[in-house]
Amino acid sequence: MAQAVGRRTRDMTEGSIVRQIILFSLPLMLGNIFQMLYNTVDSIVVGNFVGKEALAAVGSTTMIVNMLVFFFNGFSVGACVIIGQYFGAKEMDKLHRSVETTMMMTFIFCVVMTLVGVFGVRPMLRFMSTPEDVFEDATTYLTVYFWGISGLLIYNMGSGILRAVGDTTRPLYFLILTSVLNIILDLVFVIVFHLGIAGVAYATIISQMVSAVLTLVLLTRTSEIYRLSWKDLGIDGKLLKQIFNVGLPAGIQQVITAFSNVFVQSYVNFFGSSVMAGWSCYNKLDSFIMLPMSSMALAATTYVSQNIGAKKYKRADRGTFITIAMTVAVTAVIGSVIVIFAGPAIGLFSQDASVIEYGVLFIRWNTFFLLFNCVNHVLAASLRGRGDSKGPMVIMLLAFVGIRQLYLFAVTHFVANTPLLVGLGYPVGWTMCFILEVTYWLIKRRKWPKSETP
Repeated sequence: MAQAVGRRTRDMTEGSIVRQIILFSLPLMLGNIFQMLYNTVDSIVVGNFVGKEALAAVGSTTMIVNMLVFFFNGFSVGACVIIGQYFGAKEMDKLHRSVETTMMMTFIFCVVMTLVGVFGVRPMLRFMSTPEDVFEDATTYLTVYFWGISGLLIYNMGSGILRAVGDTTRPLYFLILTSVLNIILDLVFVIVFHLGIAGVAYATIISQMVSAVLTLVLLTRTSEIYRLSWKDLGIDGKLLKQIFNVGLPAGIQQVITAFSNVFVQSYVNFFGSSVMAGWSCYNKLDSFIMLPMSSMALAATTYVSQNIGAKKYKRADRGTFITIAMTVAVTAVIGSVIVIFAGPAIGLFSQDASVIEYGVLFIRWNTFFLLFNCVNHVLAASLRGRGDSKGPMVIMLLAFVGIRQLYLFAVTHFVANTPLLVGLGYPVGWTMCFILEVTYWLIKRRKWPKSETP
């Protein structure tokens, strides 16, 4: 079935590479900023209106949420690569069946992750050695969050389908709307109704559910090639295998990395609530700095998958190099601003002097190592766009899990157990990943096809 490409989609196999990457990634970056904004507002409201223990509780739950959500995101990456390749190759029948298979699996994931999350909250928090003064707040926040996690999963997959065909603008509109809604609900639930940390969780899941409903309405009512048809909803075993071949390694890598970060959090928890809160504030700002690389990495995955589907191999490589250069430049600028204004930035979350001290410490030592991570993310995304998900998985597990955990054990047992040395566990992993990823890329590049279709 041949079908025309709609005006909402973006064919990235033609035209200026820089323009294609910018037009694709800019709405995605803005959307990620708004998504990060309502996560950050959660912390600002909690830190200023509930207390430092509640702020530490919200920060300590991040790794647990990521551990489950990242596995699903790996599946989403696999789906986007396959859909993007079929879009580039103009095989619209397979694209349609990929969408139905992807969404059916998403609904199954919603049920499984809700149950695993809700019933696993207390064991996971105990495993992380969560201090008693933040344990109950963390339990409350996570329990409410996991009851509403379906909204996040459905939105992430729906927006992933749209990204695979080059549409990043409408997911942006949904995020702007729901981010504003989340901020309003945060203030109402915490300041007006005095619901504390539970109110922040309720605000988050309600906002995510609204974005999920809007995405489903868009997918089912559109007349374009990626339309979701309820009567066709089902699982195509062959396509599901293709999706898992790409997505499962990505999901496993992200889950194990997140699990490894649970150990990092346990090292941080050793120092008490002030260091925990400072680490939480640093992670919020670190996430803002990482927005360009995550957005442009997603652009690289879609760009490369479409061009590989169209057999335009040299164009795929050129796009990868250009995306790396753009990502490093933007990250350097944002990182510099955050480092210069580290004190006031941490002060947005908490006025506690010790929290500000530790937050600034982590920012100033760690931030510029993220330039290595720019290369890591874009190269891994490009490899996945080619269908190679196992290589990045092995490299990132070795660097982010093996080497990082070995470093943390060594310095805390044989050097000195200090917040700074523990915080440097992240840069150590990023640097080693950079060395391994570049080496792997150069070796693989020699074996890739060079001839292109006209």
